[in-house]
Amino acid sequence: MKKILLVASLILPLAACTATERGTAIGAASGGIIGGAVTNDVRGAAVGAAVGGVAGALIGRANEPGYCYYRDQYGRRYTARC
Repeated sequence: MKKILLVASLILPLAACTATERGTAIGAASGGIIGGAVTNDVRGAAVGAAVGGVAGALIGRANEPGYCYYRDQYGRRYTARC
């Protein structure tokens, strides 16, 4: 029961966030955990959190309504308003 309450207390505040904010929070938390586990150092956790936060923000921003994926003439993907 304690685990369920802990998980609910961590996930429920994200329900009111936008996709970008959720992506940033999840990416930063995941990056911090992975960076700390790999390097066994606080600096590694901080770098992982920063990189994960940026990546999560970019992914979350691309998933917000009103943005679509397109390809240019060279095959590169980019997002723009639909």
